[in-house]
Amino acid sequence: MYTEIALKLENIPNRPGVYLMKDENGAVLYVGKALSLRSRVRSYFQAGQKHSPRIAAMVKRVRDLDYIVTDSEVEALILECTLIKEHRPRYNVSLKDDKSYPYLKITNEPYPRLFFTRQPEKVDGRYFGPYTNVGAVRETIKFLKRLFPLRSCRQPLKGEPWGRPCLNFQMKRCLAPCRGAKAVSPEEYGQLVERLALYLEGKQGDLPQRLQSEMEEAAANLEFERAARLRDQLHSLQQLSARQKMIADDEGDRDILALVRDEKTANVQLFQVRGGKLTGQDFFLLSNTEDVDDAEAMSAFLKSYYHQAAIVPREILLSVEPQEEKLLQSWLRKRRGGSVTLKQPQRGSKRELLELALRNARLQVEERRCRQENSSSDAALVELARLLGTEELPQRIEGYDISHCSGEETVGSMVVFIGGEPSKANYRRFRIKTLEAIDDYAALQEVLRRRLERKELPLPDLMLIDGGRGQLSSAYRVLQEKRMEHLPLLSLAKEREHIFLVGQEAPLVLPAQNPALKLLQHLRDEAHRFAVSYHRERRQKSAFRSFLESVPGIGPKRRRSLLSHFGSIEEIYNSTEEQLSSVAGMNRRVARTLYQYLHGEEK
Repeated sequence: MYTEIALKLENIPNRPGVYLMKDENGAVLYVGKALSLRSRVRSYFQAGQKHSPRIAAMVKRVRDLDYIVTDSEVEALILECTLIKEHRPRYNVSLKDDKSYPYLKITNEPYPRLFFTRQPEKVDGRYFGPYTNVGAVRETIKFLKRLFPLRSCRQPLKGEPWGRPCLNFQMKRCLAPCRGAKAVSPEEYGQLVERLALYLEGKQGDLPQRLQSEMEEAAANLEFERAARLRDQLHSLQQLSARQKMIADDEGDRDILALVRDEKTANVQLFQVRGGKLTGQDFFLLSNTEDVDDAEAMSAFLKSYYHQAAIVPREILLSVEPQEEKLLQSWLRKRRGGSVTLKQPQRGSKRELLELALRNARLQVEERRCRQENSSSDAALVELARLLGTEELPQRIEGYDISHCSGEETVGSMVVFIGGEPSKANYRRFRIKTLEAIDDYAALQEVLRRRLERKELPLPDLMLIDGGRGQLSSAYRVLQEKRMEHLPLLSLAKEREHIFLVGQEAPLVLPAQNPALKLLQHLRDEAHRFAVSYHRERRQKSAFRSFLESVPGIGPKRRRSLLSHFGSIEEIYNSTEEQLSSVAGMNRRVARTLYQYLHGEEK
C-alpha cells in the first residue's frame, strides 16, 4: 500500500461522508458514500478482502484518496450524486452518457421561451426531463409550440414594442409579444406559460376546464381574438387527451421502474403516469453493471436519474427492491419536499402496471439486440477495440479537424459517432480565439482544451485527430495537461491512410477493406466536412459585414441589429424596404439605401 494512502487510513474519521478514489494522475476513479468512512474505506485495502472484478480492478489503480465528512448519511448521498455527476468516475454504476440527455427548458424572462437543451442549470429556468429520445423531444417541441404559442426569438423583450412580428405570428405559432404589452400583456403571456408547465408536469387534468372558463370570460369581455386562441388550444388539448391511455384506476401520479438485463448491461424502463394516464416513457442503459446485482443497479439508477430529474412523484413502483431503500426514500422526500413512497407491488392493479413496464423493457432489450446484430458498425467497433487493446467497444468516438484560408477565420470541428453512427445533435464547432498567426497545431490544442473543459459533455471512448504524427503529439500534450492521458487517442493521415497511435513509432497500416479503417475514414471525412462548412459560413458572414460597412448610414449597431433581427444573410437579402425599415435603429432612408446596395440599384 502507498504511504500517502496508509497515512490517510490511519486518520480517517468514524463519521458519515463521501470518499473519492484517485489514480496516479489525480483523476477520480470511484466515488462512494458511507455511514462510517473509517470502516468502509479501510475495507478496500484489507488483505484477503474479496472484491468484485470491477472494484478489484479499481483498487489496483488507486494511488490517492480524499474524503468529505457530512452531518448525516442523507447528506452524504446527496453529495455522492453531485460528485458522480461532476467527475463521471470510470468505476461507478451510472446512466450511460447521462450528461448529454436532453431537457426541455422554460426560461426566466418577462416573456419566457421554450427550447431544447443538454445543459441543465437549475437557477436560470424551469427544466423538464431528462429524456432519452432526442427526435421525440424535438417533435414534442413542435407540437407544444402549436398548442402553446410562445415566442422563439431571443430579443430581450420587456413590454415595449420591439419590431414587426415575424412569420410565426402570421402562422399562429407565436403571440408576438414584440408588439408590446398593450398587444400581449405579461399576465396573459404568463398564463400561457403556466398552462405549458402544467402540461409538461403531466397535470393537464384541469387544463380543459381552465381554458373553457378563460375562453368564456374573454368572449364576455369582447376579446374575440384571445377567445379564438383559447378555443384552438382547448380543441388541441381535447384531441390529445382522447389519445392518451388511462392505465390506472385512480388519478394518482407515479413513476414505474422496471429493471431487466441483457448480456452486458442493466436496463430500466420508465413509465410516467400522471392523473392516471400514461404521459411519457423512456428506456435507460446503465454502465459498469456486469458484476453488480439487481438491487445495487436499481439503487444506482434511482440516484442517477432523480438527482437530475425535474419532477419526483409521490409514488415510485419498482420491479426490484433497491439497496438502502429507507435512505433513498428519505433522500427522495427531501428532493420532492413532500412524501415519497417506494413500492414493490405483488398483486392488484399496480402489479399489472409493473408487468406492463417489464414486458416493454424486455421488448426494448430484444429490439436493441437485433439492431446490434444487424449493424455493420459492430464489426468496425469490435476491430477498433482489438486495435486499442480494450475489452469494451468504443461507443462514443469524437473526431476533430481545423479549417482556415491563409489563417483567416480559423475554426475547428468536433463530430461524434455513437455506436458507429453519426450523432449530429452532439456535433460542436469552435471559432479559434487565441491565434495571431497560422498554426494548425495550436488551433487544434485550443479546440481540445475547450472541449475537455466542457463538463456537461461525456468523455469519449476514442478521440480521432485528422492528421499525422505532429497533430497526434500536439493533441496528446493537451491530454497530459488535463491529466487525461488514459483517453484513447489516434490520428489518421490522409495521403496513405496511415494510423498513428500514442507511444508507437511506426504507423499502423490496415487493408483498404478493413471495417475499422472505413469507420475512421468516415469519421475523419465528416469532421473535415463540418469544419469546412463552418469556415465557409464564417467567411460569408465576414464578407457580408464588410459589405454592410460600405453602405452609407450602416454602423456597428445597425449591423448587429440587422443580423440579430433577420438571423441570416439570405433573410436580409430577401427582405423588402418596409421590412428593413422596421428593424430597431433603422429608418426608411437608410433602409432604402441598403435595399438599393443589396440589389445593385445604388445611384
